[in-house]
Amino acid sequence: MDVKEPLLPSEPPPSYEDARKSPLAHNRSASGTAGIRRPPPGPPPPLNLPALNDLRGSRVVLASASPRRRQLLAQIGLTKVDICPSKFAENLDHSLGALNYVLETASAKVHDVYKIEINNTERGEPAIVIAADTIIVSHDGRILEKPRNEADHIAMLKMLRDQREHKVMTAVAVMRPLESAVDPGYNMETHVEETTVKFDPAISDELILAYVKTRDGNDKAGGYGIQTAGSILIERIEGSYDNVVGLPLRATLKLIEKVMEPEEEEEGDFFVDSREEEEE
Repeated sequence: MDVKEPLLPSEPPPSYEDARKSPLAHNRSASGTAGIRRPPPGPPPPLNLPALNDLRGSRVVLASASPRRRQLLAQIGLTKVDICPSKFAENLDHSLGALNYVLETASAKVHDVYKIEINNTERGEPAIVIAADTIIVSHDGRILEKPRNEADHIAMLKMLRDQREHKVMTAVAVMRPLESAVDPGYNMETHVEETTVKFDPAISDELILAYVKTRDGNDKAGGYGIQTAGSILIERIEGSYDNVVGLPLRATLKLIEKVMEPEEEEEGDFFVDSREEEEE
């Protein structure tokens, strides 16, 4: 599904005082314009942050075909995103454990897309590449990804209901090419976010079947979407909501700010004072 980019605001957002007023209050207070409503204001301006300002007008690559991740990035003002899905097979051994599995998968995705796009002569090299991977970890420690078929989908949701509680883990990897010759030629930061999700133990088999028939959860880890009809299965969550959607936005912004730091600050870690070596 193609996601339209949000329009930039055509006028400043309303003041806090105006925002508290209802449309009816505006109608009553407008002199000589009773019954005429003012047009609604446009969307608020994008976040005025140095890292995000540096990226506007640059090539931002999302190594994912997920429209949900693209929509979340738009919320922090990254509306012009180049979608370049990773071709990484996502077939690592589950024996790695949930944390290492999801982190290594996201890292492999960002490396895969970076290696291809860094030499893109048509569009130019990316200013930044963002990749993510989301898994469900059942209460007994099993790693769940997207359901394979309808029977698997039903069994997966019944298990999550019967176990009552599970975790959603999303790993995010952000990579930026460096202008300097410092090995390996890029700066990369990663993070794993974890959210606890509690299903309603009273949901019936009929409700699960009805939800599966909607095909809403086919393309989602764990077989449900919290932002769509899958919310009817959930009693409550503990942690980041957008992490369950597929991209922990607060953590992603921090990673972006970290990799966008000036290179001279990053290179400080590689500097060794010769006088310190002599003293040793």
